[in-house]
Amino acid sequence: YSNKRIESPNIWFDYVLLLGCLLLLTFVAYIQYQYNVFGNRLGMATFIPMVILFVTAYYFDHLGILSLAITNLAAWAGISATPLQVLENNDFNNDQIIYTGLVLGLGLVAISFLSKNRNIKEHFAFTYKNFGAHLLFISCLAAMFYFENIYLVWFAVLAGICFFFFKNALKENSFYFLVITLLYAYIGLSYVVIELLFLAGDGISAVYLGLIYFIASGIGLIRMFIQYNKILKRNVSI
Repeated sequence: YSNKRIESPNIWFDYVLLLGCLLLLTFVAYIQYQYNVFGNRLGMATFIPMVILFVTAYYFDHLGILSLAITNLAAWAGISATPLQVLENNDFNNDQIIYTGLVLGLGLVAISFLSKNRNIKEHFAFTYKNFGAHLLFISCLAAMFYFENIYLVWFAVLAGICFFFFKNALKENSFYFLVITLLYAYIGLSYVVIELLFLAGDGISAVYLGLIYFIASGIGLIRMFIQYNKILKRNVSI
């Protein structure tokens, strides 16, 4: 009972702090939408809250606010790198967004490793790595779909990134990163297989072969999850 009484003020303070940051984002979005305070400089509407959120997250050591700050960083980077006419037309089929996602993902992963190796808010490392990994994987997949003529090149890039995270997941005994890495790799591989099937044969045979592939590969993927889950549990017990 005494421990709960001691911890409860800190918990309530964290909730109030998170609520305050959410209200800040809502307020900035409202004044921009209602009064167009920042005009056509849409990046400022995300840049200012982003700075405040990062400072707050590090000062109060708050993971939830750090997640908000990273999300705001992604929004600011996407808006800053995207031409205004693209934003106005809501047409996000743009290669600049893909490149921005790749650069931002690499930067977040690099910050994650620096935080862990330099012992600078080491517990923030997972959050940076999580956002960075998803950005890298999604950007590579988007590049495969967007650059149809060179999708094999982007698949090779995706395979290299997946190999890096796969080895790192085994090293750190992280089943979560192992799962997301294999899932993104499976999506990329499936896209390549389907493209090659339709390129090599007629439509009907490609459909049947595709169904066989998804059944067989799905079973293989599940077996991989089970096998590596046992390996990671064994490593933890050792």
